[in-house]
Amino acid sequence: MISISRAERLLSLIEEFRRRRRPVSGNDLAQAMGVSIRTIYRDIASLRALGAGIEGEPGVGYVLRSGFLLPPIMFSAEEVDALVLGSLWVADKAEIPLAQAARKAMARLTAIMPIELVDRVEAQYVIVGQNERSHQETIDMADVRQAIHQENKLLIHYQDAKGNSSERIIWPFMLIYFNGGRLISAWCELRDSIRHFRTDRIASLTKISSRYPRRRHDLIKLWREAESCDNVQK
Repeated sequence: MISISRAERLLSLIEEFRRRRRPVSGNDLAQAMGVSIRTIYRDIASLRALGAGIEGEPGVGYVLRSGFLLPPIMFSAEEVDALVLGSLWVADKAEIPLAQAARKAMARLTAIMPIELVDRVEAQYVIVGQNERSHQETIDMADVRQAIHQENKLLIHYQDAKGNSSERIIWPFMLIYFNGGRLISAWCELRDSIRHFRTDRIASLTKISSRYPRRRHDLIKLWREAESCDNVQK
């Protein structure tokens, strides 16, 4: 188990790497951190074990590849409860890749938490209740998330609540998760406005390589403004 003081040192070492764009020697790191060179080597090994892409070796220098985030471990009891509840909800309600990611993320956090917080996680006194599930999805939600992040159009074959089928080209910008299903919020070219599509009513989807002409953040802003107006009218 990593102690709190050592965890703080690992966080500081990560920040030290991020301040430098070029490889840095172990001696320079030791001087900057105020620790021995042996401690630096030991901490680098610990960070590598946690998944940090630290390249290099003694006498050559070290560099941290981008994309690694060491999660904070100074959680309050309430923060731990929130993390547990959130991960359990995603593990139970989300599609398989996100559900698996939630379980792995919680396992990694638990591995570096102080023992008293680990005990709180393992007590399992917060749970997610069962609900009526939606029909089975036939689409790959990873394709939807990728389209949202890359701001790409999607061609979907959709069936509405009355059973009417249609072909739509949409600009997906948000996923909404709720008990029993998921919605894709998107600009619909057929309706020339924002529409919501239940993922379990999409028979198939095809990724379109072209990006849609508006930025995702602009569409989200438009959606929020529309939601705000609806709430005022209610």
